[in-house]
Amino acid sequence: MSDAMVEQIRRFNRVVTERVGALDDRFLGLERPLGEARLLWEIGLDGSEVRVLRSRLGLDSGYVSRLLRSLQAAGLIKLAASGRDRRVRVARLTAAGRRERLALDQRSDELARSLLAPLSQRQRQRLVAAMRDVERLLLCGIVEIRVVDPEHADAQYCLGEYVAELNRRSTRGFDPSVGATALPHEVRPPAGQFFVAYLHGEPIGCGGVKHHADTPSEIKRMWIAPQARGLGLGRRLLEKLEDCARTGGARVARIETSAVLTEALALYRSAGWVEVPPFNEEPFADHWFEKVLSIRTAAAT
Repeated sequence: MSDAMVEQIRRFNRVVTERVGALDDRFLGLERPLGEARLLWEIGLDGSEVRVLRSRLGLDSGYVSRLLRSLQAAGLIKLAASGRDRRVRVARLTAAGRRERLALDQRSDELARSLLAPLSQRQRQRLVAAMRDVERLLLCGIVEIRVVDPEHADAQYCLGEYVAELNRRSTRGFDPSVGATALPHEVRPPAGQFFVAYLHGEPIGCGGVKHHADTPSEIKRMWIAPQARGLGLGRRLLEKLEDCARTGGARVARIETSAVLTEALALYRSAGWVEVPPFNEEPFADHWFEKVLSIRTAAAT
C-alpha cells in the first residue's frame, strides 16, 4: 500500500470523527461521551451479555467494565447474572436507560439528516452509496479467519447451516456422510485443517482442506452466511484454503460443487479455477474444478 493511501484514510478519519461529534464529551448533546452512548445503544431493548458486548465492539474487558460502571451509576443500566449461567453477566436498560436510548436514536437521525441536508439529491446518492461501500469494506477487513477443530461448536454450527442451505436450494437432498466426505478426522491435522470466519465474534463462514500425499488437496465445505455475502469474504476465505493446501505440499487443488450454487461457480471461475471432468463420485456435484497453486511471493507494498 502507498503512503498516499494511508494519508487518505487518515484524512477521512479526521473528517468523520469531527463531523459526527466523536470528540465531544457530550455526544449528540446528551450527558455522556461516544463510548458510553454506543454501549448504551448496543445493549439494546432486550439486554446483552457483557462478553457479547466486548466481542461485538472489539473492546478490552477493563474498558467495558468502566463504561458499564458509569452507566450503572447514572441509573441507566442494571447488571445481573444470567438465568442460564450464573457466571455470565447480563446488562439491561432501566426505564431511564430506555428513554436515553430513544433520545440517542432520535438525535442520530437528526445528525444523519444534517449530513445530507446541504447536498443536492445527486450528491446525497453519491454519499450514501460511498458510505455503503466503506461500511462493507471495513466489515470485510475486521473478519478474522481462524483454524478451528471441526468438532468445535462454531464449526458444527457453520456446517449445519451449510447443509441446510444446500437442502433448501436443491431438490436432490444433500447428505454430508455420502460421497466426497469431509469428516472431522479428514480435516484435522495432520490430515487437513478446518477454518471458521468470525465477524464480531460470531461464526459467519467456514471451509476445510483435505491433504493427500500423492494427489491434489481437496477444498471442502466452503460456506459464507447470507448476511456476510458481497463483502469479498468468499474470495478471501478461498485464498486462505488455497494457502493451506499449498503449505501442505500440494501443487494442485480440487473442488466440486452443485449447479445451484451459482455464487460459488462464479467465484471459482473468477479466481482461476478450471473446470475439469469429474474426479470423484460425489452425487451432489455437477461441476468439478482444479487449480494449479503457484508458489507465493512476498506481497508488494
